[in-house]
Amino acid sequence: MYLVTFEVTTPVGRKRRLGAQTDKGIIDLNFACAYQLKKAGQAQPYRIADAFVPADMLSFLQGEKNSMLRAQEVLAALKADLESEKVTSGEEGERLFYRLDEVKLKAPLPSPTSLRDFYTFEQHVKKAFELRGEPVPPEWYEMPVYYKGNHQSIIGPDDEVTWPGFTEKFDYELELACIIGKKGKNIPEEKAGDYIAGFTVMNDFSARDIQKKEMKVRLGPAKSKDFATALGPVLATPDEIGNPHRLKMTARINGEVWSEGNSEKMYYTFEQMIAFASKEETLYPGDVLGSGTVGGGSGLELDRWVKPGDIIELEIDKIGILRNRVVKK
Repeated sequence: MYLVTFEVTTPVGRKRRLGAQTDKGIIDLNFACAYQLKKAGQAQPYRIADAFVPADMLSFLQGEKNSMLRAQEVLAALKADLESEKVTSGEEGERLFYRLDEVKLKAPLPSPTSLRDFYTFEQHVKKAFELRGEPVPPEWYEMPVYYKGNHQSIIGPDDEVTWPGFTEKFDYELELACIIGKKGKNIPEEKAGDYIAGFTVMNDFSARDIQKKEMKVRLGPAKSKDFATALGPVLATPDEIGNPHRLKMTARINGEVWSEGNSEKMYYTFEQMIAFASKEETLYPGDVLGSGTVGGGSGLELDRWVKPGDIIELEIDKIGILRNRVVKK
């Protein structure tokens, strides 16, 4: 499934809903579940649907495997009828299906429970340390290190990203992220894949001049990252992705290709990242784990810098394009 958070305008304001994106449009999974339950004779279809397939992404992920399986069943049963408009609305008149031009896609997970960003691409790591005039520390080869970012500053596809007033060097970072879909602690590497709900594109925006100062005192990054992180356009479930360590990754600025790479170059796998992060620490549904920047996947490595007004497009095979415009206020 390609899961999304979409926004619609209603008489009582904008509402965000959980959806499944198809070639024809977006299915409201919560209302579709209620429709199916009513059709099967359930007396309280909406109440049961709210438990089985909640209307927001985080609550849905917290339902773990049960919610995911129920959503798959709903999609399999109703997809053709909804796309052909054989079925258009539920018992209370609620819409079950939208064309893409009728909704606004938000970050698939607008409010993650946490954000960990790893540092797994050796080419990017080597270049970053080279620019500091330092060798790669041997400890990098011993464990998949990460920093914790601001999980409350998430933006989504086609949102504007504001250039922070405290930086002169604004940068993009092309990353693949996985989203946790099952609670766990001390997770064995061989079982870690079972804890992944899906994958999305991540842009770890950076204020490079501030980051340089933070790293000199061996703390952070923090202020240089915390102002915004973009996720989107969808959460692609593992069955849609196949091998997540074999995906082409591309960055375009104003339509021009600046960066090309592949997730096969990750020194650590997502399974290793999950196993390490969960050591004596609980991971929760809705936690985001970023891969770190693919080699050559940032302006820092290229000595090319985005400007206000630029359109940044990050694309990863089997997931889609995450697009954001840089604005300076």
